[in-house]
Amino acid sequence: MSDPIVTTTGGAVRGRAGANAHVFLGIPYAAPPNGAARFAAPAPHEPWRHVRDATRPGPTAPQPRRDGFGVLDMSPYFGPGWMPGEDYLTASVWAPPNARNSPVMVFVHGGGFVAGSTRSPLHHGTAFARDGVVLVTVNYRLGIPGFLDLPGAPANRGLLDVVAALRWVRHNIAEFGGDPGNVTLFGQSAGATITSGVLASPDAEGLFHRAIVQSGNGMGAFSREQAARVTYAAADALGIEPTVADFARVPDERFVELPLGGLDLRTGTRFDPLLGLSPFSLVLDRQPAEAVAAGAGAEVALIVGTNTEEGNLYLAPQGKMATSTDEDVHDIAARVHADPAALVVRYRARHPRASPGELRSAIMGDALFGAGSRRLAEAHAAQGRGPTYAYEFAWRSSAVDGSLGATHAVELPYVFDRLDLPALRGPRGLLGPAEPPEALAACMHGAWVRFARTGDPGWAPSETRRFTGQE
Repeated sequence: MSDPIVTTTGGAVRGRAGANAHVFLGIPYAAPPNGAARFAAPAPHEPWRHVRDATRPGPTAPQPRRDGFGVLDMSPYFGPGWMPGEDYLTASVWAPPNARNSPVMVFVHGGGFVAGSTRSPLHHGTAFARDGVVLVTVNYRLGIPGFLDLPGAPANRGLLDVVAALRWVRHNIAEFGGDPGNVTLFGQSAGATITSGVLASPDAEGLFHRAIVQSGNGMGAFSREQAARVTYAAADALGIEPTVADFARVPDERFVELPLGGLDLRTGTRFDPLLGLSPFSLVLDRQPAEAVAAGAGAEVALIVGTNTEEGNLYLAPQGKMATSTDEDVHDIAARVHADPAALVVRYRARHPRASPGELRSAIMGDALFGAGSRRLAEAHAAQGRGPTYAYEFAWRSSAVDGSLGATHAVELPYVFDRLDLPALRGPRGLLGPAEPPEALAACMHGAWVRFARTGDPGWAPSETRRFTGQE
């Protein structure tokens, strides 16, 4: 079986032929973001003359190593971390061997706006190609180059990268057998929040036709005031002025090492939508859900959903589910509500038998993902044009002695049909030591494929589809 060669607008690329997929790794969609260009909008890549090797994974965006969550091994999610190299604004493509006008899905990875890449083994697209979909995964700028709000620099450069990747898809995906008129953008966690931002962006209008927001936050953007706190903290830690010129002189190694965790981003009018878990997010004057409420993305068919126990990921692997106290519950409530005591009473009424750890997780999960996802879905549904579908992922992982549950990111192996990935199994794996239900992967992955193909995932917009493992 000979290696496939495809000619893109930048030049020819050689991929790798497999039984279920032709795979092309690390194809540039924009110029390398070096020096001052790290703080500019993405620019076109210079064409290459010879056939470019796309059989091996390329470099990744500068990022810290972030594969451990307490006792849980999250390396399948985050991938190998920073693999240095200039040309990291790239896309990877998995295409059916005989693809022709096939539906296209473009995935935006998560990682708290500071980590992740197309090299994550969890996000391989063979199952999508097997089922007739051309899957594209995208690297984008992270951390300071991607999301630090600097005077004189375009905001949300990581989001601009995703839009540039969608333009690359528009111009090139037909050469891989994909239909540029049938593109579904989907993302998880930070990637889902970015997907919400792209949905709300006029610059992306017409570049995609459907969207899936998995555990994102349509109300997750920072205000300019909140972003400025991060910018001044970063400049102070580096001993420079908060200008493009000064930041452009700092090497990526120093950005990656910079300790910016624990910043208090609460203001007189805003809570921190990320609860201090990341110093970076989108920076917008209007939240994505608010822009959608005003009509942005109204024609796009949309799926929005969350997992039942999102907050467990930030407590269970660290042993905090068992050690949390009523004071911890009050503290997390104070980070998200002006009247924390009243908020705790409301959550206690909803979860009368919950332990302090479970109550803490419920408040955290709603603040990080649930409330903003509901706002986004409601805003889109109110437009009454493109359909809005909701889901809840409720299958409970047996990892961390059964306490991980239906936590953040646990749906991804089912969406990508990757239950066979060894690192996901066992007591430290995301899926845990018990045998995961293969029927659930067939059901959820199948719904995503059906949505990409037809715009209908298989349930009514008036319903919330629960994925429980009893399918």
